[in-house]
Amino acid sequence: MLNIVLFGPPGAGKGTQSAKLIEKYNLTHISTGDLFRKHLGEGTELGKKARTYMDQGRLVPDSLVIDMVREKIKGDGKVNGIIFDGFPRTVAQAEALDELMGELNTKIDCMIALEVPEEELRNRIMERGKTSGRTDDQDSEKVTTRIQVYEKETLPVAGYYKKQDKFYSVNGVGSIDEIFDNICSVIDEVK
Repeated sequence: MLNIVLFGPPGAGKGTQSAKLIEKYNLTHISTGDLFRKHLGEGTELGKKARTYMDQGRLVPDSLVIDMVREKIKGDGKVNGIIFDGFPRTVAQAEALDELMGELNTKIDCMIALEVPEEELRNRIMERGKTSGRTDDQDSEKVTTRIQVYEKETLPVAGYYKKQDKFYSVNGVGSIDEIFDNICSVIDEVK
């Protein structure tokens, strides 16, 4: 079983690369954004709990996010491996994910971080905003805030995986296929 955390700031290309990796390695995709939309849309018990926090303007607790991830993994039956996209976002989530993977008799094999200079991120996000329909992709102040939140709250997760010798950095600038080939080289080395 191959379990990968695909990591990087907004606009680094995680979604684009995830789709290609899922196809090549037959991985289950876990995105907390997708999980939230599913649970909220279906009105599940987990979705109702999450809604109470969101309605108060509070962050959904890590334990609830992990419960959604646990349900997704167990609900998919036998999987070849998992690619975590946009998760974990905090060191506490990374620790909880390690515990969950241990319960399932598996582990995170590697974190692959897409490294992209900030100016390139801004250009990509603003360009994506022309077609994505996401208002936060079209507002330069919101883009700045998202990058700052990533640097302050999410970037420390890289250190967590570095301590475990599971961190791999990949240049996230170049053609989609070049970046994909570089990611695959890391995965093939880890496997």
